[in-house]
Amino acid sequence: TQVLRKSLQSGVVLSTGSFLVYEAHKLISGFAEVHASFKVEDVIEQADYLYGSGETEKLYRLLVQHKNSDDAELLWRLARSSRDLAQLGSTSAEDKKQLTYDSLEYAKKALEKNESNSAAHKWYGICLSDVGDYEGIKTKIGNAIVIKEHFQRAIELNPKDATTIHLIGIWCYSFAEMPWYQRKIAATLFATPPTSTFQENGAAHSHLKHFSCLYAADPNFYSKNLLFLGKTYLKLNNKKMALLWLSKAKEYPAQTEEDKQVGSQEL
Repeated sequence: TQVLRKSLQSGVVLSTGSFLVYEAHKLISGFAEVHASFKVEDVIEQADYLYGSGETEKLYRLLVQHKNSDDAELLWRLARSSRDLAQLGSTSAEDKKQLTYDSLEYAKKALEKNESNSAAHKWYGICLSDVGDYEGIKTKIGNAIVIKEHFQRAIELNPKDATTIHLIGIWCYSFAEMPWYQRKIAATLFATPPTSTFQENGAAHSHLKHFSCLYAADPNFYSKNLLFLGKTYLKLNNKKMALLWLSKAKEYPAQTEEDKQVGSQEL
């Protein structure tokens, strides 16, 4: 009986010790999970601050540390950051190409982690378009439908996203401006080639609608939006309106590399 009692007491002590270890492990794991979630939020907050401050290189260095993350919000920001770094004039041609392909991979991974993330669709479309510059005109045209589908999905998920609305306008403008030999390529790739013109079927009004609506909502939204308003009016031979919008684009306060490129264009 004494032996049994001692065994039972020993078992209770061991069980109690095991329970305490188990509870401590749960507590530590809980803290780790909370800490991890706060860490992601902190990184995103810091990333958004650096993006707003135009700190392209610092932003990239921050986010590239998280390239193996499972968080779509971090990954699409990394895709955008990689692309922005590729756009800098100080970036070598070799690095630019690598960053362009990297950005597409990060955007693709963001989509795999969360297909319902509007920004992931937007940046996948943008980065896929950029990669087309290295793949040749046939691939670039072939990707056009996929790019537009991702832009449209991004708008479905976030109808108020000004950037994506602008990008749909750019997409339409690009097809309207497509030279004849590229239209021939499109005809061989698609049963029904995507088309868009400045004069036919009121398509020009569609371009203007996208660009004008954005200006009405936010006059300082994007220098390139002003540029394409001007270019669309120029295609329609409305020189007065073209000059108005091209002048606004030139006077836009340059904050990014793209703003500088827009401002340097001759009227």
